[in-house]
Amino acid sequence: MLMRTDPFRELDRLTQQLLGASGTWSRPAAMPMDAYREGDVYVIALDIPGVDADAIDIDVERNMLTVKAERRPTAKDENVQMELSERPLGVFSRQLMLADTLDKERIEADYDAGVLTLRIPIAERAKPRKITIGGSAQHKQISG
Repeated sequence: MLMRTDPFRELDRLTQQLLGASGTWSRPAAMPMDAYREGDVYVIALDIPGVDADAIDIDVERNMLTVKAERRPTAKDENVQMELSERPLGVFSRQLMLADTLDKERIEADYDAGVLTLRIPIAERAKPRKITIGGSAQHKQISG
């Protein structure tokens, strides 16, 4: 139900992970993701630890789901001297193409312990349904 749209974006993401590059608004870093189906719902879990919930933006336009988040530096006193800084800061983004069989109007989002979880139900029209066969008494004969 989910489709990767840009293989070059994946190469860029791997390069950023290896080099430890921070994301910018024009070139955001990717965020790790798991996607799975749980009954009639697709679940997407994105790792964005250290990001405040108000710094997360979720947008759906047609079939494109975009998640952007910004990890800002923590406010430090002027007497603080940074000795080591390994946690990436900046902008993180992930775009996913959603299939037409998903109900984009009923997406739910939760953020807990640095994990953004999106739950996207399968649209009713995409679910299998049983078709009943009517008896011959219900059919009218057409004469031409």
